[in-house]
Amino acid sequence: MPADIRVRGPVSVPEAELVWRFSRSSGPGGQHVNTSDTQVELRYDLAASNALPPVWKERALERLAGRLVGGVLVVRASEHRSQWRNRETAAARMASLLAEATAPPPRPRRPTKVPRGINERRLREKRRRGDIKGGRSGRDWT
Repeated sequence: MPADIRVRGPVSVPEAELVWRFSRSSGPGGQHVNTSDTQVELRYDLAASNALPPVWKERALERLAGRLVGGVLVVRASEHRSQWRNRETAAARMASLLAEATAPPPRPRRPTKVPRGINERRLREKRRRGDIKGGRSGRDWT
């Protein structure tokens, strides 16, 4: 498992800024579950970190505001029966969260008008359907 978590490009979070905690996990495993600490909790103090460029850090703090507890980002993993695989899962989740949160904002959408030909075709079809349905009424029978 890599020591550092790569965010995007050359930027990565060093292992020294990550805090790992392990606890007993629920789920399948029989007696093994009761004796081993397989659930992984990965903590990263985003607010106090200097690993990210200032612009990325601001962006991440703003986008992850709902997930942060005191400026700390927490990721838990307990899907697998092995602590090692849960560590890999937690690291991958943390990397994807940080990559998504530090990504530049999307380009603004340029508003466009509906082409005149499409609008005319829609109105022509509406008129034709109306004529078809109007022709079904039996009022003209004498």
